[in-house]
Amino acid sequence: MSRSRNAIAFGIIAILIVVAFVLNLSLGTIAIPFRDVVDILLGRDTGGSEIWRNIVWKSRYPQTITALVAGAGLSISGLLMQTVFRNPLAGPSELGISSGASLGVATLVLLSGSISQRALIRMGFVGEMAVSVAALLGALAVMGIIMIMSEKVKGNVVLLIMGVMIGYIANAIIGVLKFFSNDEDVRSYVVWGLGSFSKVSGDRVTTFVLLMLVLIPLSFPLIKTLNLLLLGENYARSLGLNYKRARHRVIFCSCLLTAIVTAYCGPIVFIGLAVPHLCRTIFATSNHRILMPAVTLVGALLALICSVIARMPGFEGALPINSVTALIGAPIVIWVLFSRRRGERL
Repeated sequence: MSRSRNAIAFGIIAILIVVAFVLNLSLGTIAIPFRDVVDILLGRDTGGSEIWRNIVWKSRYPQTITALVAGAGLSISGLLMQTVFRNPLAGPSELGISSGASLGVATLVLLSGSISQRALIRMGFVGEMAVSVAALLGALAVMGIIMIMSEKVKGNVVLLIMGVMIGYIANAIIGVLKFFSNDEDVRSYVVWGLGSFSKVSGDRVTTFVLLMLVLIPLSFPLIKTLNLLLLGENYARSLGLNYKRARHRVIFCSCLLTAIVTAYCGPIVFIGLAVPHLCRTIFATSNHRILMPAVTLVGALLALICSVIARMPGFEGALPINSVTALIGAPIVIWVLFSRRRGERL
């Protein structure tokens, strides 16, 4: 794909992001005219209801920003995973990071109700913060185990299988906790597990966005390393790459992005898996100088589209975001895998 075609593709994606961003602010249980949304964003007097202004700034804007940033982070994480493991089905959750976050939340939500006889969901902002911290601690604990294992295990396939096994162990413990918990706590945990961009609001949005704005740019210096990893371990070593250190850096960055997004939004599926495949097809390249910015933008766009579908007028409240991402992401992966030429490598 020529540079001019790449530039056109990036320009179209950027325009679609702006459109999807505004649609997220306009559509919902209460529809707000497009022009009024633009006026509200620009700080102009719309002559409309003050309720509209509050809906845009206090509800839809935080949700939209969260979707945009989370989609970009998960997509980068998925690209890093698929490259380092040279596996088209590798994604942000395959190393057990999401399962670790889920275990942290399950331990907090399910045990707190059993001990205090009070559902954590009733504790408002304090409860939401506690859930985010528990998810982050669980994800970081699993990430620490994975990093230790990567020191001991040489093969990527073995490390990937170990990550999957850690996920199974975490899910088994969660199952035991759910069995001994009351119905309200189990329901609270299940709702969290469905994923949501709407639970991040107020100061939590600022914290989340700042964290991601630090982590996402830190992944871009890995572009040269990722291109070398595509050549295979032996060839990469012959070109002077410290393969072990490079693998640690890529895995650490991927895990950290997944951990932060999961802590704030819950385990979001399929975006990190589908977007790298979609970008390879759109741009017809495996060069990470193009793929890295591409997955950042397309991931943000896909998350915005899923968010607006989940809040389409006619639905009471919002659909679980994982239901929407799965319905959109799974067909994309199936289509891309069937359309790729035989023998084509990542």
